[in-house]
Amino acid sequence: MHKELHPKNWKRASGYANGIVAEGRSIFLAGQIGWNANQEFETDDLAGQVRQALENIVTLLNEAGTGPEHLVRLTWFVTDKQEYLRALGDVGAAYRDIIGRNFPAMTLVQVAALVEDRAKVEIEATAVLPT
Repeated sequence: MHKELHPKNWKRASGYANGIVAEGRSIFLAGQIGWNANQEFETDDLAGQVRQALENIVTLLNEAGTGPEHLVRLTWFVTDKQEYLRALGDVGAAYRDIIGRNFPAMTLVQVAALVEDRAKVEIEATAVLPT
């Protein structure tokens, strides 16, 4: 079980939590990019790569015996903040389709490049399984 941290006098965060308190077994996932299980990109579309990266995260969580409901932190690295903002509607739809209405603590930063040249996004994830 985890609890969102939200001070009473703070404006509600939209689409993420400012903080999470969790107790249990921790799962740390390496950054996932928008390629499939064969390490092949099926699209150069940012929202499509986000969808695949999130699917990769859920697949790894399933391997650990859990799902997206136990995510407590996501760190997003994008190569183009403006492209991300333009695609926000499609990115949000992909997020809701795959992760649901679970909003962990999140950070998004723009980076100069990712190791894989075609990658437009990389997402690190942390989950906590309740004891």
